[in-house]
Amino acid sequence: MDATVQPNGLLRLTDQKPNTIGTTFYRKAVRLLESHRNASVRSFNTCIVFAINPTSSKEGGYGFTFTLSTIPDIQDVSITNENPRNHVFAVDFDTVQGFEDGYHRMGNHVGVNFNSLQSDFEGPVLFYKREQKEELLLQTGEPVKADILYDGNTKLMNITVYLAEMTPSPVRPMISRPVPKLSRIIEEEMYVGFTAATGNGERSSAHYIMGWSFSSGGEHPVAAKFNLSDLPHPPTNTSEKSTYSSKEIGLIVAISAVTLIFIALLVYFFIYKKQGETLEDWEVNHPPPPHRMRYKELHSATDGFSEERIIGSGGFGTVFRGSLSSSLSDQIAVKKITEGSKQGIREFVAEIESLGRLNHKKKINNKNLVKRKRNTNRLLVYDYIPNGSLDSLLHSVPRLTGTVLSWTTRFDIAKGIASGLMYLHEEGEQIVIRRDIKASNVLIDEDMNPRLGDFGLFRIYERGSQPHTTVIKGGSTYPPLTVIVGTPGYMATELTSNGYPSSASDVYSYGVLLLEIVSGVSPTKCINFKLPVWIMAFYSSCEILNSVDRSMLRQ
Repeated sequence: MDATVQPNGLLRLTDQKPNTIGTTFYRKAVRLLESHRNASVRSFNTCIVFAINPTSSKEGGYGFTFTLSTIPDIQDVSITNENPRNHVFAVDFDTVQGFEDGYHRMGNHVGVNFNSLQSDFEGPVLFYKREQKEELLLQTGEPVKADILYDGNTKLMNITVYLAEMTPSPVRPMISRPVPKLSRIIEEEMYVGFTAATGNGERSSAHYIMGWSFSSGGEHPVAAKFNLSDLPHPPTNTSEKSTYSSKEIGLIVAISAVTLIFIALLVYFFIYKKQGETLEDWEVNHPPPPHRMRYKELHSATDGFSEERIIGSGGFGTVFRGSLSSSLSDQIAVKKITEGSKQGIREFVAEIESLGRLNHKKKINNKNLVKRKRNTNRLLVYDYIPNGSLDSLLHSVPRLTGTVLSWTTRFDIAKGIASGLMYLHEEGEQIVIRRDIKASNVLIDEDMNPRLGDFGLFRIYERGSQPHTTVIKGGSTYPPLTVIVGTPGYMATELTSNGYPSSASDVYSYGVLLLEIVSGVSPTKCINFKLPVWIMAFYSSCEILNSVDRSMLRQ
């Protein structure tokens, strides 16, 4: 969506709807070089008063940027490939910890970006008050002021962020860094404006610009300052505020007291009355797993499910690394299903079914071990895969260690994934639709062999049937699911219209994964980014080799 100006003059970049982008730029380009012959970047100064209003007390997402660009709309321009032909400079104000591939290493930060979503440098939001450092949260809904000053003579950029009501303003900036790289970005005339993006679900935020001034040229350009009382204010976030009458408060207290008594009786009953393990509804209709472990074995193996043992997390639970003994062969990964989630129970059952039905060298060699503790904690145990996910090997590991997968290794991994997918689609008694093929669901073992993991979303169909008419599950026939599942960026386009997964939609996702393996670019790097479209742009201009992962070429 485009940004909108409210009746009171308030500029709204985005509302609180999830997965929304808003952009706005000043209608005329501003001069930022001294002259056509003199390529020195002019000094400039901007003052921004803004507010970020989250949908709840939880983190908002993702944030907004102050941007200089050669075009007045950068929604569809790929500024993330560090192409020197792009001319985009941005100061980003982020409220959550970056994207899936880890571009932003911290949440609630300010970063400076050159032709990339990855910040050249960044820092947590703070300000100095009487030389005392104080942290500042961006997503409280309160007015915040940001001063950005660039000195063309010293090439020094100062960024100061503080509460708009604070007087006098801090003398010491939160970021003060020379930015000689800016001279390679800035053109003679550029557009000045803002971009913003909301997050998913509870992490969505509305972004407002209450006041903005910009000045460039001269020795010390000064942007106009604002009186906070004269600025339009954003609407109050009432999503979590409510008032109660005295009768309502009394009723709440009474209900709470009865509830506490009931809970106390339940605790007494379960402590002093030994409860045998009972079968749940799903266990009656499905065969038991090959083996069950005692809960305390897994508790001990993971050091009490310690945070230090966490190796991954997802929508349905957290994965811990465990040790059944000192032997490396007894290293395990324990998936702890999110408690109280009906969807989690359904995916738990689906994954148990997959353990018994599927057996292939390109699938995880799981131990087939399941245990529940008093029907509350549901656990699945797998072999520990030491090299982690393909996603981390393609994106995180090269940035952290400089280690890059060779083309031979990538090619072997791609063939291995294809072999596993062929087994699911063609070599079993029934057709297995994986439904969520992506780099983070492919694990790489010590011999660099790929293993397909996380089968919580799989579906099984009889051969000859249509996916939109019959679903076979646990020996019973169910109506098809119409809920769209999968990961944006990898999903086939037709799923958004008919919602019916098929082997063809799996193959499409595998095709996107192939492009990711070759290019080293994540399909989920930012909202509305489409990797196939990005690759086709190179193909159409006869520059397809320029889309290959450059880090691989440097080996």
